[in-house]
Amino acid sequence: MPELNTNQTILIVGNGQAAAMAVQQLRSLTFTGCIKVVGQEPYPAYERPPLSKAMLADPGADISSICIHAQDFYDTAKIELILGKSVTRIDPEQNLALLEDGQQISYDYCLLATGGQARQLPAYPYGSPCVHYIRTADDALRLRQALRADARVVILGGGFLGMELASTARALGATVDVIEAAPALLTRNAPLLFSHWLQERARHAGITLHLGTKIAASQQCPQDSTLKLTLDNGHLLNADHLIVAIGMNPNSEIAIRSGVKVCPQTLGIEVDNHGRTNISNVFAAGDCTTQVDRQTGERVRMESWQNANEQARIAADAILGNTPKAAAFPWFWTDQLSCNIQMLGASVADLQFLVRGEIDAHAATPEFLLLGLKDNIPHYALAVNAAGQLRAIRNLLEKKLPIDPAAFSNTDIPIKQFVKKATAAAVM
Repeated sequence: MPELNTNQTILIVGNGQAAAMAVQQLRSLTFTGCIKVVGQEPYPAYERPPLSKAMLADPGADISSICIHAQDFYDTAKIELILGKSVTRIDPEQNLALLEDGQQISYDYCLLATGGQARQLPAYPYGSPCVHYIRTADDALRLRQALRADARVVILGGGFLGMELASTARALGATVDVIEAAPALLTRNAPLLFSHWLQERARHAGITLHLGTKIAASQQCPQDSTLKLTLDNGHLLNADHLIVAIGMNPNSEIAIRSGVKVCPQTLGIEVDNHGRTNISNVFAAGDCTTQVDRQTGERVRMESWQNANEQARIAADAILGNTPKAAAFPWFWTDQLSCNIQMLGASVADLQFLVRGEIDAHAATPEFLLLGLKDNIPHYALAVNAAGQLRAIRNLLEKKLPIDPAAFSNTDIPIKQFVKKATAAAVM
């Protein structure tokens, strides 16, 4: 590790998951210089995955229960938190960050960890009556206060966030309709076999799915602000609450205004595999970035808790002049419909899928594992209530070791025995 200069200042713009991990990593690497974090929200960094689940379901949950670090951590680590303020741009030539209130902050290195914002409907921007977006803790608290057990909830978007919200709202007793433009759920991120299973499980839970359709027209009742929605297939829906979950846009405006390169296709801040941007002392991490996918070679935005942590760890290492360890294999999880669902890998295109276990949408606790192969080499895995099995096969995916398809699907062969045999065969 290089000699660290106690007079150096590292400025982190943004205060989400990536920022919190970067701060932790910098101090764990014994960087003793000044660390300043500027965050637009008035709260210390908090976990976002609970916003669609525990924060809605538990009336006693508050922001302190999901904070990533306690206040003692920031005090002990001597981190200067500048909360409730926004950076408008950075001046790379002067090494200055310019805040909206006119304040200027000088830095030696800058990490952009600005995250993203919920993609909005032009007709219903943030704050519209009965319309909700879930990106911040305040968003979740607003929805929690509004939800009733007999509420009619319509969710626009059948991705992971939309289905988590549908699961939570249904468990609270609401009537739930999900509108998804694609003909099936989650087809970008999961195999069709899983999509069909999830659709059947959602219907079994009492969630009504409207697939392959969009909102064609809407009308807000002036008396109570409820919505009347007309779908493009002619179906009519009445909603006490419309929750919009149609993805997010990266917060890359600061980068654009500052000369930091942004990918024109993904709109994310372009980084290499060490978090570097086109400006030597400016790095970026988390949902605001775009990186090269290790499987496809194309630039992608990876919006996940794990990716934010990994990119932040790597960028912190690189800022201090170290050679970071390679990023972990892409991993994602979601909890919905009484199931823990985990995935390894980022792409499902052109893969042949094997099944281990029984795919039963009506089981109280289903358990199965899907493995995506190309030429008998695993590239993707999905586990439903089978986290232990997923951990067991992780090494096969990371090292791209060929497997015996029949042996994988044979549940009479213990998963660890299957992995041991596949690993041994690969080194022969």
